[in-house]
Amino acid sequence: MTSVVPGASNRVLVLMPTRRDSERTRQLFEEAGIDSRACGDLSELCRELRQGAGALLLTDDALARDTGGQLAEAMRAQAPWTTVPLIVVAREGTSQQVERWVSEDLGSVIVVERPVRMRPLLSLTLSVLRGHAALRRSQLALAEQAEQLRSADRRKDEFLATLAHELRNPLAPIRTGLDLLGKSRDAQSRERALKIMDRQLKHMVRLIDDLLDVSRITQGRLELKRARIELGTVLDAAIESSRPHLERNHHQLRVHIEHRALALDADLTRLAQVVGNLLHNASKYTPAGGVIEVSATQQGDMAVIEVTDNGIGIPQAQLSEVFEMFSQVNRATERSQGGLGIGLALVRKLVEMHGGSVAVRSGGPGRGSSFTLRLPLADRTARVADVAPDTIQALHSFKRRILVVDDNEDAADMLALMLQQAEYDTSLANDGPSALAAVEAFAPDVVILDIGLPGMSGYDVARALRRRQGKEHLELIALTGWGSLEDKQSALDAGFDVHLTKPVEADLLYRALAELEKRTSTATVP
Repeated sequence: MTSVVPGASNRVLVLMPTRRDSERTRQLFEEAGIDSRACGDLSELCRELRQGAGALLLTDDALARDTGGQLAEAMRAQAPWTTVPLIVVAREGTSQQVERWVSEDLGSVIVVERPVRMRPLLSLTLSVLRGHAALRRSQLALAEQAEQLRSADRRKDEFLATLAHELRNPLAPIRTGLDLLGKSRDAQSRERALKIMDRQLKHMVRLIDDLLDVSRITQGRLELKRARIELGTVLDAAIESSRPHLERNHHQLRVHIEHRALALDADLTRLAQVVGNLLHNASKYTPAGGVIEVSATQQGDMAVIEVTDNGIGIPQAQLSEVFEMFSQVNRATERSQGGLGIGLALVRKLVEMHGGSVAVRSGGPGRGSSFTLRLPLADRTARVADVAPDTIQALHSFKRRILVVDDNEDAADMLALMLQQAEYDTSLANDGPSALAAVEAFAPDVVILDIGLPGMSGYDVARALRRRQGKEHLELIALTGWGSLEDKQSALDAGFDVHLTKPVEADLLYRALAELEKRTSTATVP
């Protein structure tokens, strides 16, 4: 006969009319490989039940003597997923009566009428134990899933609260800066306010971009634009993007690169984002004047990048949590500088997409931390791509007419004001039909068009303009909050020439306009 694995949750508690009967039954169970315990009375059985059991075997007489409901109370004290089945040996002809009587208070009950043959009883007990074990495993799994859902829900609530806090933080100086610009005539104060507002806006954009990147990775929609690049180029880009934050906190940055020319088959923008996130993280948790080091070496066929700081460190118990999504490791409240808890999760996901790995170590609170990236090297024979530096295109050579279309009237007005400062002629529209009418009345050279317009989307407007005779060469720029690769392709498919993501920097928009102008002037040369 197949045995059941011993253990408190698998044993049978036996209570027969006499102690001798209980002990004899226990011996027979033991011979059959069933763990069991003989109980002298109902009180002992209830005490043992609190230690765990897979089934109870007792007689209807024992139940009848339980006038105080002792067993029912002990059963109710069990966790919901540990409800123990009862096998009740009853007098002949009373099984249905006992079932109705017992099941009201004691739950799952199987009644066996006397006389009882031992072999069928052993077989029944084994079946009951196996069923209870399977049910217990299932209920424990469900309980674990429920706890995971509750934990996820708590983390979601914490994340939303943190998100609200993190968005309000940069909004506060922006709001104050706007008030200052409206009231102050001091040029130095106005210039300082503008710099602060610009820095805080970039911080907000970074938060939102990280959120969008996480969403795209989770949905499998983020694609790497791989090319053969040099390791030194990645580090230069990351350090350059992080330098303002490092300088603001007066950190000492030490860089040690053994082989700048190591070739990687990677997405330059994403790897620079990874190293930049680590530098930004180190700067957040390192006191002013602290030291941050970046080193890069080759180990076999891997490039190894380390970002080390002498900051506040990470408790050993929390090292395993730092790469979890929305994780907010308690790294000394007085030094906390916020964050959504997604930067390091994004680092791990992007590194793994490149076939690499990331690890963290720390000596504990006050002893700094070190993050290590390991990335596979490209084929040594592969040619490293030339990374052209950004070049600022010259602005328009003559006054061009631009139609700005956005259902957010404030956004449209501000963009038009910025373009007017650059000596463009502008006109405004706030929905699709008025945009089509404005194209005829205003005759623009360029239309800057939001996608999420009410009723008639920007895609629909673009398609309608491309179908109009004489408008085939009208230049269309999509300016939208949707910035995935699929969104960019949808814009091109609808007839847009350029796709830009909100909020757009003035220089980037001017470069796009200059490039379109250059393209147009080249096309019209006879």
